[in-house]
Amino acid sequence: MPLNSNPHSHTSLSSLSNYSSSTDFTEHTNSLERSCEPPRFGLASFWTRAFTRKTDNDHSAASWKLFSRTSFFQKSRSGQSSCSSLNSSSSPTLNPRSIGSTGLILHSRPSFLPAKCPEEELHHQILHHKLLEESQRREQTKLQEKEKRIEELCKQEEQVAAATKIWTSEILPQWEISRKLRKTRDLWWQGLPPSVRGQVWKLSIGNDLNVTPELFALCLERAKEKLINCDGVGLESSVEGIKLDLSRTFPHLGIFQTGGPYHNVLGDLLSAYVCFRPDIGYVQGMSFLAATLLLNLEVSDAFISFSNLLNRPLLHAFFRLDHAKMADFYAGFEALLKSQLPKVYSHFLALNLTPDLYLQEWIYTLYSRSLPLDLASRVWDVYCRDGDDLIFRIAIGILKLYESTLLESDFIHSAQLLTNLPEDIDGIKLFKIVEQIGAYQEKSRFTQMLTHHFKVKGHT
Repeated sequence: MPLNSNPHSHTSLSSLSNYSSSTDFTEHTNSLERSCEPPRFGLASFWTRAFTRKTDNDHSAASWKLFSRTSFFQKSRSGQSSCSSLNSSSSPTLNPRSIGSTGLILHSRPSFLPAKCPEEELHHQILHHKLLEESQRREQTKLQEKEKRIEELCKQEEQVAAATKIWTSEILPQWEISRKLRKTRDLWWQGLPPSVRGQVWKLSIGNDLNVTPELFALCLERAKEKLINCDGVGLESSVEGIKLDLSRTFPHLGIFQTGGPYHNVLGDLLSAYVCFRPDIGYVQGMSFLAATLLLNLEVSDAFISFSNLLNRPLLHAFFRLDHAKMADFYAGFEALLKSQLPKVYSHFLALNLTPDLYLQEWIYTLYSRSLPLDLASRVWDVYCRDGDDLIFRIAIGILKLYESTLLESDFIHSAQLLTNLPEDIDGIKLFKIVEQIGAYQEKSRFTQMLTHHFKVKGHT
């Protein structure tokens, strides 16, 4: 039966096709009418258009990209700006690259938002100019600071080059005579050039123990044999302590840790010293002293200087754990503290903050762990010039540098500050304070104390 013969059928093929064509025509007509109408935007449409990324180029040109740097300066295909801009004369410094999201301030709002009133628009212009001026001021300040740092660096390099020339051509060739001259001591106070630092340290520390490179090789060989045969008295426990401290020694350098180029070298030096001085063995803190020497000397020279350094009165007393002599040194330091910083002395006395809580580590490592490496190197430079006395003067300088903070701190905060000194400590200011301390009177006091306890002459 043909389809159109069904009496219950209300449509035929032709009527369906006619209906379909008429429907398409109506929809097309309605779409043309809607395209001629101005677009309508609601609040939901605004947020959708503001924060939704579109791929259609026609829509992306008209959309308001809230956080775009160049959206306010892009043109649509019709040649119309996405937002009307202000007169260029009102913003002579307008730059799309530098404005960023602050460009919102200088432009009228889109047509679907309420327009700015003249007062608000003027206020936004003023704010924008202030922002630009502040930004330019910050950039100018940064540029000036950068130029100043470069200038200071160049000046410092020139000073180091001039000092190096004096040390290599005038002082070192006649060391025994030149070291005592006022000119040499003044130049020495400024810090040693890195190229001559190791040589000056070696000469100033001396070799009263007559240690030789052959003795170092012999001690190292004996240490390795004793460890293999397990017959070293106390050596095994010392070596275990050495292994633990190697990874803690200047961790920011990464050269003394496992796999680093100086890991085994530092371990060999300390093991050889344990065999050389079994009466002292290994004490925590030695790794920083040995590592500082290895950064400036060859391993055999570092061992010679290390052995003689630990034989100096102050370090000898502390590494031998001679509590009676250590107590005398602490008492001498407190007397110096009382004369130089009476307020800090009284405050520490009230807090029961004794010198052994912070001074002990400074002595054991000669400040190489507590201060930045460059500042600690300068401390070592002057220590080689002035001897053990400088250790106490540097301590007084640190307390003076943070006097106001310490006077307002309790026991815990004071101890934390002194055992973990700030990394940005002002080294120039510190040495100015140390220089102002009555060195000669106090130095004679410590020299007398050293002579009284150890029956030796000073090493300065």
